[in-house]
Amino acid sequence: MRDAHATTVLLVRRGGQVVMASDGQVTIGNTVIKSGAAKVKRAGKGRVLVGFAGGAADGLALFGRFETKLEEFNQNLERAVVELAKDWRTDRALRQLDAVMLVADAERSFLVSGQGDLLQPDEDGLIAVGSGGNFALAAARALARHTTLSAREIAVEAMKVAAELCIYTNDRLTVEEL
Repeated sequence: MRDAHATTVLLVRRGGQVVMASDGQVTIGNTVIKSGAAKVKRAGKGRVLVGFAGGAADGLALFGRFETKLEEFNQNLERAVVELAKDWRTDRALRQLDAVMLVADAERSFLVSGQGDLLQPDEDGLIAVGSGGNFALAAARALARHTTLSAREIAVEAMKVAAELCIYTNDRLTVEEL
């Protein structure tokens, strides 16, 4: 992925909850273009969360393609992400798309990229992408290890930390929960 500074998306699983949060900032170069973008969406009849980092138009195009894959494979999340990753890596037009996606249902989570990456989070159920992803992930891990906060509370607090540290991340959050 080219040097895209557009977002932070964090996925937290805890106590049976699945929460995905993103900031709202869209940046081109050193200019904030939009501060309230929604980069987490629902798919699969509302049972799947999708968050994307990178080019906004590319992320939306991939979201549409992913929804098609979910329908094609009868809402089977794992099969849909495997097929999307294969297409993304091998299709001439899709290879040009500059984004990374997090997808999750009640049981599984995946990071999908155009390089063919298809990763699941560690046992802690936490994964993040984007320019502030490492900040959010570190904060979420500390909160998960040392507090009894809910998944939603961890996601919100960790995103606040990322917004304080990453100049490409703001505190106007979109939070979706399964």
